Amino acid sequence: QVQLDESGGGLVQPGGSLRLSCAASGRTYSKHAMGWFRQAPGKEREFVATVTWSGASTYYADSVKGRFTISKDNAKNTVYLQMNSLKPEDTAVYYCAARYGTTWYKSAHEYDYWGQGTQVTVSS
Repeated sequence: QVQLDESGGGLVQPGGSLRLSCAASGRTYSKHAMGWFRQAPGKEREFVATVTWSGASTYYADSVKGRFTISKDNAKNTVYLQMNSLKPEDTAVYYCAARYGTTWYKSAHEYDYWGQGTQVTVSS
């Protein structure tokens, strides 16, 4: 089992920045791909970003491309999501997810482990 613990959410003004962290614990493996998803009230969970186990390859949703950056520190078993130029439509609960594999994955059903989520609110 892998436990995921997100942190770093909060309230930020439009145009501001936040960095989310997701620490993995338990029976962790180095070859885990990681992903970030988000869910706004009344909407389905949507893909945000994913990174391969090595950190060498990433993929982003069009809505966040150029504004968000996903990165992975295997030594710390932690994945990050740097969010810049935040917009009110970025408001959601953000979840990190993990699965064993050597590529990246952008569908929620492909992930085996999920964190509890962290709230991000973008508002003036």
